[in-house]
Amino acid sequence: MTEPATSFSKGLEGVVAANSRLSDVRGDIGQLIYCGYDINELAGKATYEEIVHLLHHNHLPNQKELKELKLTLAGFRELPQGVIDLITTFPKDAAPMHAIRTAVSALGCFDTTAEDDSQHAQRRKALRLIAQIPVVTAYFHRQRQGKELVHPDATLGEGANFLWMINGEKPSQEMEDTMDMCYVLHADHGMNASTFSARVTIATLSDMYSAITTAIGTLKGPLHGGANEGVIKMLQEIGSLEKVDAWVEEALAQKKKIMGIGHRVYKVLDPRAPHLKRMAQILSAKLGEPKWIQMSERIAELMLQQKNLHANVDFYSATVYYSLGIPTDLFTPIFAIARTSGWTAHVLEQLADNRLIRPQSVYTGPVGLKVVPITQR
Repeated sequence: MTEPATSFSKGLEGVVAANSRLSDVRGDIGQLIYCGYDINELAGKATYEEIVHLLHHNHLPNQKELKELKLTLAGFRELPQGVIDLITTFPKDAAPMHAIRTAVSALGCFDTTAEDDSQHAQRRKALRLIAQIPVVTAYFHRQRQGKELVHPDATLGEGANFLWMINGEKPSQEMEDTMDMCYVLHADHGMNASTFSARVTIATLSDMYSAITTAIGTLKGPLHGGANEGVIKMLQEIGSLEKVDAWVEEALAQKKKIMGIGHRVYKVLDPRAPHLKRMAQILSAKLGEPKWIQMSERIAELMLQQKNLHANVDFYSATVYYSLGIPTDLFTPIFAIARTSGWTAHVLEQLADNRLIRPQSVYTGPVGLKVVPITQR
């Protein structure tokens, strides 16, 4: 007879599932730590590639290590022709996260080391995915527009190369720095839903591609990565700064969720939000389209006053991406691109001290039922 679960926590809230050296989300004080570094120390001082090295090796790289990592990532960007062919067959109206999830799964079919579980092979696969998921995203975006594919530029960093591949134009230094900052802020975030799902998958001793495919599928949901798309849709629905107060009042009266406000873990300000807010303000001033950030700031002000809820990272990242001219349905894919560094680091960490993740459930169904012959049902 199965022993009953010793405790119950809906949504596993408050349950500790693993020890991790990677990141710590201190929700009560609004702090995020990567491998010992406060996010406020890293943001603006370390590039995304440096964060990749930090998460994978537990220390920031020196110049030689950073150069080697950049060369490795640039060298891994080329996709197998079979995956490119697959991407070009996707319906143009397919949701980008569907396309990315499917293409990442397909990448495993073309990697001869997909089943190699040696530490060296696992690290190589991790870096390959970090390099290739942006390319997958850009290729799908270009093909759905009926545009010629723009191939990777090995001289560009990860953020700049992605902007180059989706737009076909070299980004300005300001755009490059903004995208890099977004990648840094989204790189890892404790045992969030997609990270947990990646660890559950790899804990079965599956493979790196399966684990990251699982994570992408989990991130797709509007209660996780999809929230940033909801922010822009909300702002577009409101329309103008003058309509914000009435819209928020009505939304609260109807107990409607305000996208990008509040957080499952942070009980105070999300430490990533001020960095993105500042970038949104700069971009809005440069591009001469201030209404999105003005509307955002007013919504945040009202929600803090009336509900004591703070804006989270999705709230301002949406305005940043929109100001960069990035289509709304690519917001969550960008989240996936950045978070691949964290996902793969967690997969490697899980493998280093693995135990199958197998929680119990509390059975709430009936017992003692008897089978009635089918002719009498």
